[in-house]
Amino acid sequence: MKLHELRDNPGATKPRKRVARGPGSGTGKMAGRGIKGQKSRSGVAINGYEGGQMPLYMRLPKRGFNNINAKMHAVVNLGLLQKFIDAGKIDIKKPITETALVESGLVRRVRDGVRVLSKGALTSKVTLEVTGASKSAIAAVEAAGGSLTVTAPAPAAE
Repeated sequence: MKLHELRDNPGATKPRKRVARGPGSGTGKMAGRGIKGQKSRSGVAINGYEGGQMPLYMRLPKRGFNNINAKMHAVVNLGLLQKFIDAGKIDIKKPITETALVESGLVRRVRDGVRVLSKGALTSKVTLEVTGASKSAIAAVEAAGGSLTVTAPAPAAE
């Protein structure tokens, strides 16, 4: 088989329907839209309309809300932190700050700060300076011989 011999399966593609091109086309005059009425006109969008019946989106109950004051933290798990240390992407001789985590590629963006969680195991002795941490993460870092300092979040630039 050669490139110029490639063909689509029979019936896999259909020609485009050319509407309003005379009576011989089968879709001339009204172009398959029927007679008069709102749906035969252009610029009609009545997808959510159910003929005066209460629409489904209004019949269903409302649930939950979005808290506009919620803090969005970048999450770092201890197991992933250890993986980056083993790969040599993070230097443990210096204190590990939020900017160091961004430079290493472990965190994409800081948002409202970085929060450390205790998923995975940490074996290296590290000094962490982050915005937040879980109690179990602090305990795990101290058990490995390191220290974890929780600092105040940096003020948001406006």
